[in-house]
Amino acid sequence: MPHVTTGTRGEQHPPRDGRRWGVGAGLGLLVVGAALGFGELAAGLLRVTSPVVTVGDALVDNSPQFLMSWAIALFGTADKAVLVIGVLIVLILSGAALGVVASRRPVAGYVGLGLFTAVGLAAVALRRADDLGAATAVVVGGVAGTVALALLLRSLGPAPSRAQGSGPDAEPKHETDTDRAAEAGSEKDTEPNRGPRARGDAPGVPQAGPDAGPGRRGFVLTAAGVLAASGTAGALGRTLPSLLGGAGTGIQLALPAPASPLPALPSGVDLGVPGLAPFTTPNTDFYRIDTALTVPRPDPARWTLRVHGMVDRPFEIDMNELLSRDLVEADITLACVSNQVGGDLVGNTRWLGFPLADLLREAGVRSGADQILSTSSDGWTCGTPTEVVMDGRDALLAVGMGGEPLPHEHGYPARMVVPGLYGFVSATKWVTDIKLTRFADEQAYWAQRGWGVRAPIKTMSRIDVPSPLGRVESGEVVLAGVAWAQHTGVAGVEVRVDDGDWWEAELAEVPGIDTWVQWVAETTVGPGNHAVEVRATDATGFTQPSERVDPIPDGATGWHRIRFTAT
Repeated sequence: MPHVTTGTRGEQHPPRDGRRWGVGAGLGLLVVGAALGFGELAAGLLRVTSPVVTVGDALVDNSPQFLMSWAIALFGTADKAVLVIGVLIVLILSGAALGVVASRRPVAGYVGLGLFTAVGLAAVALRRADDLGAATAVVVGGVAGTVALALLLRSLGPAPSRAQGSGPDAEPKHETDTDRAAEAGSEKDTEPNRGPRARGDAPGVPQAGPDAGPGRRGFVLTAAGVLAASGTAGALGRTLPSLLGGAGTGIQLALPAPASPLPALPSGVDLGVPGLAPFTTPNTDFYRIDTALTVPRPDPARWTLRVHGMVDRPFEIDMNELLSRDLVEADITLACVSNQVGGDLVGNTRWLGFPLADLLREAGVRSGADQILSTSSDGWTCGTPTEVVMDGRDALLAVGMGGEPLPHEHGYPARMVVPGLYGFVSATKWVTDIKLTRFADEQAYWAQRGWGVRAPIKTMSRIDVPSPLGRVESGEVVLAGVAWAQHTGVAGVEVRVDDGDWWEAELAEVPGIDTWVQWVAETTVGPGNHAVEVRATDATGFTQPSERVDPIPDGATGWHRIRFTAT
């Protein structure tokens, strides 16, 4: 006679519901894993962003300004990782809940997967990048999740119907293979003195009928298969771009020698003070700030740059043609507008590229085109004042950085570098499009969010030595740091200790006005806590103001002040 389960028994054995919930949650996580794994595989084959990144990009592009500013201030350069982790956590929790529901109401599970797919497609439509391939990856992920859900539900067997509830007033119901899978061997646990019984020998438990699923063992095997397939698909999706070419390290691009190489840096650019930032920032240490959740990896063999808009002669150029031109070198310091007073979102290196002004002259810029609207491969846009690029400074379409091809994180295979402007209005990475237009007609990404439009880099100085809250020996103390006044040059740096008188620091040599400069000073202090401040004056006689102003919308101001202890 079939085993009968009543509501009373459900109350006497509450762990059964817990196990059933656990099985459902595990089912949901496997379904989410399948959707993500096969979505990643499709993205790798199509060379587009994965569904998770697509959703993250849409959140970045459509978040209100106050939320974006809060995230940048709170998480700094880790904001992208936090966002991706947050999307994954929401998916995991939602998937677990969906699995619990689907294990009892399969139709609800399929409807939930359809809603997830719809959200992914909406993210494709809302993000700045126009890429139908990303929509394909979302659909593939949704289909894979649906197939995984069907297989896993089949392996569990029929779900209990509404009439077979487990409440105290429920009618007796026949125990299904779903219940037995959830109990996970509870009979063996309740009879420790007996050996394991065959499934068919268990008293009161019927054999699986022709319509029942394969039970607990079948579910475990199916789950293992889904997990293995999803993991393999996800791993392949992550590695396929490099296997198919165009996504390896930047070293694959062979750079020509510059047509007129710069001389070696002056021997005095580095003061050699321990703890002081080197004059040339290594590529691996150069700050990275952008809105890309994953680093774009364009194939240089397929890369082209389109120059169009308010020009007389629009044209396109590919990488072979770009590298065949007379490339030049320039020593340039870049700074991010998000850099706080005393921050490290600034770096200096030697760049290799083709003059942007020459590129624009070739196109023939029309009168009134006051904005260069550049676009990256992921759809981000940047508005640069045309007159700044054309005024004779070393504005470049760069292909090299620090004697090497651009790293992927810094714009490989080509980017813009314009000295004197914060990066959000000048330094487009992975650039693929340059359009001459007007500021009055079109707004770039950050301008749409209320940030500055022209945004020249402000005169700034920083203390590197001693380190903030550091400890030094009393007596003679070395103070050192860096200062910059882009495309103007630093004329002097002053320091003071414990709010005393200002005195001039010694400046290192520099190769030009577009780089930062190291400074050093010495003083004598007694034991105890001390404070040191620094300020810079540029070549026009302007001294950086003391008033603290937040970085957004067009750069921070204020004197950098640190405290240290002398022992």
